[in-house]
Formats: sequence, structure tokens, C-alpha cells
Amino acid sequence: METIRIARVMQDAVLKARGRSIGFVPTMGALHEGHLSLVRTARAENDLVVVSIFVNPLQFGPSEDLQRYPRDLEGDMEKLQALEVDYLFLPEPEGMYPQGFCTFVEVQGLSERLCGAFRPGHFRGVATVVLKLFEIVQPTRAYFGQKDYQQSLIVRRMVEDLNLPLQVVVCPTVREPDGLAMSSRNLYLSPQERRAAPILYKALLKGQEALLRGQRQPHRIRELMHQVLRSEPLVGEVQYASAYDPYTLEEPPVLRGSALLAVAAFIGRTRLIDNLLIDGLK
Repeated sequence: METIRIARVMQDAVLKARGRSIGFVPTMGALHEGHLSLVRTARAENDLVVVSIFVNPLQFGPSEDLQRYPRDLEGDMEKLQALEVDYLFLPEPEGMYPQGFCTFVEVQGLSERLCGAFRPGHFRGVATVVLKLFEIVQPTRAYFGQKDYQQSLIVRRMVEDLNLPLQVVVCPTVREPDGLAMSSRNLYLSPQERRAAPILYKALLKGQEALLRGQRQPHRIRELMHQVLRSEPLVGEVQYASAYDPYTLEEPPVLRGSALLAVAAFIGRTRLIDNLLIDGLK
């Protein structure tokens, strides 16, 4: 595995690979099995695999956890080496955002809903860094996890709107045995909070059960999901928990075809998100 820290060197490396397919997995590090499942899929589907690790300051608000975001570069490198990654791209913030940087990408509408309503500017930071990474790595396919459903939807919209020549591949959420979606932020949880955290998945399952029984009104499903979340004393603020249109991220009057069950809530001081995508609704 070759480690590259400079964008121009990374661009030169992929230029030399012209004619070979490139699978790209962008990450912020603190790699867990969810990330590694993306890398394995990329390895199986492409000639070369590039993984980036970059804790992107643009997607953190002033009161968010940029400085304490989990970092384990040595452990991450060992995991990627074992999976036979070809290139690890490790840019520095000043390399991605040089002095005077003033160009941003914004996917309007989708970026203001769900997480975007509570993290203003977050998805502008995501879209900007992902576009920069795509321009540097020039991937054939880029891999994202369904846990960050809104992010993957926004990236797909950006790719389509800007005619970018790549395929966005969204892979299933990887869960712990008790249902908790794997996330780097799970490292923030105390043992007691960790035991409480699967309540998000239980709320999603309650919504799924209602959908499968024929409930098609989002406000009814929202009530059921909130009821589950309120049953756990360690749940703090619930930012959203309901059934949404998976293409617009809005609550329709009646659900048809498919639905996104999504939740964002605090366990102690840690904000967690999760979702389930349900198809085949009549």
C-alpha cells in the first residue's frame, strides 16, 4: 500500500493507472467493520482501490466535535494494508483548503432536511470535500454506507447534476450483534450509554413493523418511534424520528412504494443516526 499526502501526487498516480478501474472509499478514519466492508466490496469490483482518510473541518459546526473526533491512523493503516488497498490518500487540511479558499458546493433542498436542519452548513462541507476528492482520485466507483443515507443521496444528486463520470455505490449498514449501527462516534459512548444505544434500532424496527402491518401515515409512525425512544432514560434530544420519502427526505401525507425510516437522537452527549429503507409498499 502506497501512502500519498499531496493531491498532485495522487492525481499523477491515478493517471498512470489509466484504463484500470478504480474503487474509492472516502473516510474520516477511526475505521470499523462498516468501513472495511466498503473496502472489501471495492476490492472485489475494481482493479485498484484508493481509500482516503481526512477529518474534514468544513463539515463540522463551531460547537461540534472536530478536535475530539476519533483518530487511530496507525490502526487504520494496519487494517487497510491487510485488505490490500493500493493507495491511502492522507491529505492535510492546508492542502485541501489553501489560503483564500472560497469555492463551495451545495446541493439545495436535500441538504436542509433531516440532519441538515440541525447541522447548518454540514452538507455543504460534505459535498465540497467529496467533489474535491473525486477530482483528485478520478474513481470509477465510489463507495458509501447506507447508515449515512442522506449523505449518499446528496452525493448521488451531485454526481448526476454535475455529470461526473463515476458510479456511486451504497452498501448495507453493518451492525453490532445488538443492532447498533457501526459508527466511529460509538467510541464516545460510556458502557452504560453503549447498552442504551440500540434503542435507535428498536425504534426503526417499530416503524418497520407498523409499515408492514399497513400503516401508511408518517405521523402515526412518528408517534410510535418516539414512544420507543422515550422509553430509554439515556435518550436526550430526539432531532427526528419518522418515515420519509426516500428521494425527497420529506414526510408525505401518505407513503407509497418505498419509505425511509430515519432517526437522529442523542445518547448522553453523543449524537447518533440510523435508518432503514423499506421497499414494496402498496
